[in-house]
Amino acid sequence: MQDEITGSAAPSYEHGKAIARHVIYEVISAIDLRKTMREKLTRNDDVLLAGETSVQLTWPPYIIAIGKAAARMAATLDEILDGQIASGIVVAPTIPAARLERFRYFAAGHPYPNADSLAAAEAVVELVSGLGPSELVIFLISGGGSALFEKPLDPEISLKDLIEINRLLVTCGLPIEQINVLRKHLSAVKGGRLAAAAHPARQFTLYVSDVPDELPSMVASGPTMPDTTTVEQCYRLVEENNLVSKLPESIRKHFTNRTLQETPKPGAACFRSSQYVCLLSNHDAVDAAKSALERQGFLCEIESGEWDADYREVADSNLASLDALARRHPGRPVALVVGGEITCKVTGSGMGGRNQAFALYAAGKIEHQNRVVLSAGTDGRDGNSPSSGAVADGQTVSRARARGLDPARYLAESDSYYFFRTLGDTLDTGYTGNNVRDVRLWLDFGES
Repeated sequence: MQDEITGSAAPSYEHGKAIARHVIYEVISAIDLRKTMREKLTRNDDVLLAGETSVQLTWPPYIIAIGKAAARMAATLDEILDGQIASGIVVAPTIPAARLERFRYFAAGHPYPNADSLAAAEAVVELVSGLGPSELVIFLISGGGSALFEKPLDPEISLKDLIEINRLLVTCGLPIEQINVLRKHLSAVKGGRLAAAAHPARQFTLYVSDVPDELPSMVASGPTMPDTTTVEQCYRLVEENNLVSKLPESIRKHFTNRTLQETPKPGAACFRSSQYVCLLSNHDAVDAAKSALERQGFLCEIESGEWDADYREVADSNLASLDALARRHPGRPVALVVGGEITCKVTGSGMGGRNQAFALYAAGKIEHQNRVVLSAGTDGRDGNSPSSGAVADGQTVSRARARGLDPARYLAESDSYYFFRTLGDTLDTGYTGNNVRDVRLWLDFGES
């Protein structure tokens, strides 16, 4: 089998980083939202079909799109419905140049909420609260909605307080599902409370998952889904992670006085006319990466497991699996694909994110080896940097030191972006308008 990058008989380490880059672009193409929605959604007269799920379109539906993929999802659904909608709202990080006529757009904040995040929530609640039992609202939910869409349950919680707690949560090292447990119980639109506001209307949620598959209600903190988490979990999380004293006073009082309100649970009346369909998840990205690597000539395996753990722990475990795979197939190019989101506590004031930190740490582990590692976010952004991730090989550390760069210092200063930018090894995919968690590639070329 020829290497599609080099034309050689087998993938070679010399072109390893180029191969890894090629694969991640194939992944981004495979999870294109418009293509996915056109394949999975069809309209048959007055019925909208999504796999085995069907929804009656007795009258034009209302459309609420929230998240990083909101604009594209809304535009594609509008195509599928031939523009036959009552009205809609799009809540996204940026407003597209071409806007749909019957939609209002809000340029909300991410990773921290802004004034439009609050204005969008008010507008959505106002729209859905007036719907009756015969009317249909279609929710298009994607990752990033937790920051983009917000209305505090307690009106004393200001925008400044919301920004402060979001900054605390996204930098403290907690996995996203634990962060969203806390967000749900502070919000009037998360944790199923938007569904409660829309009751008794019929509700259909199409979502793109950026969370573990078994936790769909964590996507955008589950505005339309039943919530199984509890206020007791919230109290325990802030106590165990020493967060109480760091919370803004308007929020801290609800933890010290134990006055958080419970979210709607499975079986609640507000969910009786609700249906849910997942359009894309991390599995789709991981499967696409595996197929692309096999086309390149690698014997490839998917590393199973929930990798919502510290990036160093995950890297060490991945390497042990790669070692075992290489031993089972001596002399053969082998690859490991890993999905999910690692945690990476911010320890400095630099620029970067969990994917670039992962690649930097891993570079030290594969020094002088014929191996390549790549870690990337499918949304095209990693932390506070403009890149989606980074790629490294066995020469990355020696090249860096030749330029006077100390890998350990850049890790400690949370400045992995500058490290890889200096070497020309950042991944600059651009904003993808989608997010199905991260993808990591480990390549072993079977060469001595």
